[in-house]
Amino acid sequence: MNGDLRRAELTSALTGVSERIASAARVVDRQPQDITLVVVTKSWPVSDIRLLHELGVRDFAENRHQDAETKATEVAELGLRWHFVGQIQSNKAARIASYADVVHSVDSARVARRLDLGAHKHDREIDCLVQVSLDDETAQVGRGGVGWADLEAVAIAIHSAGALRLAGVMGLAPAAGDRASAYQRLGEASRAVRSIAPSAMVVSAGMSGDFEAAILAGATHVRVGSAILGERPALR
Repeated sequence: MNGDLRRAELTSALTGVSERIASAARVVDRQPQDITLVVVTKSWPVSDIRLLHELGVRDFAENRHQDAETKATEVAELGLRWHFVGQIQSNKAARIASYADVVHSVDSARVARRLDLGAHKHDREIDCLVQVSLDDETAQVGRGGVGWADLEAVAIAIHSAGALRLAGVMGLAPAAGDRASAYQRLGEASRAVRSIAPSAMVVSAGMSGDFEAAILAGATHVRVGSAILGERPALR
């Protein structure tokens, strides 16, 4: 695609999403600048990351380790803040710690320990969020995360790790069902985590299809992909 055309597309989409974030924030008397937009680039090329950086975006996310590692290396000179939002295989955690600034999807004490080892190895500190399951009991396919019974143990594992900071919680709303109720559960989880680490204020929730509802429910970080970049090209 022509670079000027792609830049125009991204400019228009980014402006639209930013306006929608601001509008949702105002409804609940929040400041738009208190909402962090994390652009999820997934299968989109590094050229889009560079264009979005020129447009002022600094927070980017990937959900696959190989893609994240490659892109973070290719644009290292830009000083971006990289978020890892996908499911973590414990044997990949140490490598994720070499480039991720924020890991949204910590769902076990074992993953926390592996991230901590990797962060120590690379002399880094990483903000970590506990991924909380927001699925109701009728869900046919779960979207990952810890249940209430394991929430405290995972939060403590992060909080007690020397190279990790317990920053908050993340949740994926169920594909079908009551999203308002799901986000209420995430809010309850956030309060529980803040009882362990009062500074753990991050609530990562909402994607292209529901980020406004997430903001109304208290999200501090929204993870937006297709609403800015368009429908993803097919993975090869």
